[in-house]
Amino acid sequence: MLDSYRRVLSRPGALRFSSAALVARLPISMVGLGIVLLVEERTGSYGIAGTVSAVFVLAEAAFAVLHGRWVDHFGQFRVLPIAISIFGAGLALMMLAVEQDWPRALTYVFAAVSGAALPQVGASVRTRWSHLLDEPGEKQTAFALEAVLDEVVFVVGPVVVTLLATSWHPVAGLTFALVTGVLGTFAFAVQRGTEPPAGIGTTTDGVRPTMPWRIVLPLALVCLTLGALFGAAEVTTVAFAEEQGKRWLAGWLLAAWSFGSLVAGLVTGAVAWRSGPDVRLRWGSAAMALAMAPLMFIHSIPLMALVLLVGGMAIAPTMIGAMTMVEQGVPSGRLTEGMAILHTGIVAGVAPGAAVAGYVVDHSGASAAYAVALVGGVLGALAAQTARPKRVASRAGSPSLRA
Repeated sequence: MLDSYRRVLSRPGALRFSSAALVARLPISMVGLGIVLLVEERTGSYGIAGTVSAVFVLAEAAFAVLHGRWVDHFGQFRVLPIAISIFGAGLALMMLAVEQDWPRALTYVFAAVSGAALPQVGASVRTRWSHLLDEPGEKQTAFALEAVLDEVVFVVGPVVVTLLATSWHPVAGLTFALVTGVLGTFAFAVQRGTEPPAGIGTTTDGVRPTMPWRIVLPLALVCLTLGALFGAAEVTTVAFAEEQGKRWLAGWLLAAWSFGSLVAGLVTGAVAWRSGPDVRLRWGSAAMALAMAPLMFIHSIPLMALVLLVGGMAIAPTMIGAMTMVEQGVPSGRLTEGMAILHTGIVAGVAPGAAVAGYVVDHSGASAAYAVALVGGVLGALAAQTARPKRVASRAGSPSLRA
């Protein structure tokens, strides 16, 4: 099974840029939680901590598409180092504002600056794979690899930031996220040999290629609804563990969910699929919704871990299908932007999903709140029925509907 991954990673420079991108992506799973841990420790208010974290997340979502557009136009080497430097400065100033008890407005401003500047490394590394590889099956393997690494980020990041913030110093977790983000992004950006050409696909008169919104918007809607599922399930799972008197096990329950996705991602990249990515998207989103249905009836932590593990296996294949459809249907000159739109959909869905689930937890308990995740999954499965691939030859000249 690992031979598929060995082939793509043996390409010149592939292992180096994928490894650097893994390190660069660690902040996406660490900063939001790190902000909550720091601000709550210094202010004693989860409300303030939550709003500062929300400002960071919403600013990231608001600027993600612009980042993708700038990367496509100016190139990864020019944009990513500038963006990550602003991110690092903003995050450092936010930590200083909290530690020195500066006016609270400055904390929100610096959180917004750091969120708005967070570069789209995940979209950039997938665009780089698309540029490096020609065979559709190899591209799917590369996207599966990055989906697996995304899960590694979300398994490792929260554990590290919590451990550092609670056992060492409240700013330690965020400092680790800052350092890894800056070092990883610079290490990724300086690898010019595998970087896609800037402005590829732009006509001689400077006109950008048209974005195929009939492909991208339905996929963005799928990501929005599944983002709501992710946000609701995370909050509810923490509440479930607390109701069971074992709040410390919440991280392990969520890790089981991510581990299921990781395993499925590895399998997805190793299999030569006969069906197109749109088929896998529809079936995967339906399976994600189905996996949420039994959670509201479970009252045992071991059983919850098992069901989350199995349910997580639908995540990576679904997201790989969506990314593959974007890669096959969006012009090269706007590919990073197209992938950033999907990322924006996920991030934009997480906040309302978490907020609604939190409200239901407060009024009806964790079991009832899993219904919010179920609704998000059902809406995602319905939205996936509208997503259709572009039925033309891929940029490499191979049929775009086979992986």
